[in-house]
Amino acid sequence: MIQSNELFNFAEKLFPYDRSITGEGVRKTLREMQRIIPELKIHSVRSGENAFDWVVPQEWKVRSAYIITPDGKKICDFSVNNLHIIGYSTSVEAEMSLQELQDHLYSLPDQPTAIPYLTSYYERRWGFCIKHKDRIKLKDGKYQVHIDAMHFDGVLNYGELLIKGKSNREVLISTYICHPSLANNELSGPVVCTYLAKWISETCILEHTYRFIFVPETIGSIVYLSRNMNLLKERVVAGFNVSCVGDERDYSYLPSRNGNTLSDRVAKHVLKWSVKSFSSYRWEDRGSDERQYCAPGVDLPVCSIMRTKYGAYPEYHTSLDQLGTVVTEAGLYDSFKLYQNIVKCIEINKKYRTSILCEPQLGKRGLYPNLSTKIRPKETKMMMNFISWCDGNHSALDIAERLEIPLINLQNTINLLVENRIVSQETE
Repeated sequence: MIQSNELFNFAEKLFPYDRSITGEGVRKTLREMQRIIPELKIHSVRSGENAFDWVVPQEWKVRSAYIITPDGKKICDFSVNNLHIIGYSTSVEAEMSLQELQDHLYSLPDQPTAIPYLTSYYERRWGFCIKHKDRIKLKDGKYQVHIDAMHFDGVLNYGELLIKGKSNREVLISTYICHPSLANNELSGPVVCTYLAKWISETCILEHTYRFIFVPETIGSIVYLSRNMNLLKERVVAGFNVSCVGDERDYSYLPSRNGNTLSDRVAKHVLKWSVKSFSSYRWEDRGSDERQYCAPGVDLPVCSIMRTKYGAYPEYHTSLDQLGTVVTEAGLYDSFKLYQNIVKCIEINKKYRTSILCEPQLGKRGLYPNLSTKIRPKETKMMMNFISWCDGNHSALDIAERLEIPLINLQNTINLLVENRIVSQETE
């Protein structure tokens, strides 16, 4: 049984890695995941390869980066916090005035203790991110600016794990692995997905096949779709983009572009019965890889269940998005358990047909009380109601929604009815 501290300990291990859309930080992250899910395959796509309207960028590697103030103090040191440098910054070795330097400094006046997270993947520039409280203390004089960074033809990496079930119908679970030192917006997703994959592969007898992918956001999902779209369109019946699942605030649901896929229905059903409240967003509020999976012409059934949605919590894309404060052990584990329920519901959700005309004689099978009373036991009534909808046209989720009960609560009832040959699963 997976324990809550396993997820948090794994997050602590991955947190310092210098991740970007390419590079050794991504590879180190994927190799650590392989220790937990050994069947994970790491793929490489060369710089310059086309993916629809995009091109795989060069790799980026930072050796060192910092600023020396006029009084000799080192600030914005990349080795202290990798958020200090704008992602994909070019090299620079220069002396300049404070006025010149200000054009390359980025801070948040309304969050003076936070280092912002900024990137410039597709336009060459350099810059540093700094706490605003430190920025306003900078004095006039000459500043030594140092960035030792490389852009070179290399590879973009992503991870893929296929856990095969009885059928080729697939559930796609995607998360991204490209942000450095941001606990909720990034790291929570890969951590939850890694342990969800471990649980599925070790403990579940599956009807569906589960495809996990760990990609750099945007460019990674576009690259993956450019190589696998036709297969995914043929096989994927449900999908989830997993991000921001580590805090203890309310849950959030962001629909697929269709809005009424199996993913959407299961997501809303599980949230309804699992949490006190959740925020529902519109497709127009999207901002992660669901943009690619649900794009016109791709049209995969992918939605998102998050805790606080990306962009909707104050620590988002800053150094304040920390383990232990924003992301907690309980937050990660609760999200893990919720996604376990998602998987269980998808697995339960089959269509059944009664094999007996009129009501079956449940008493002789030990499934009905021997003494007739005015009040039927709750479980018996639920069983009879379930049977009444087993016409081969209604899925278990359809019936659970009609009966206004959690689908998971029907599992034992379904097992009993199948074992006693009262209902049988419809073949697809």
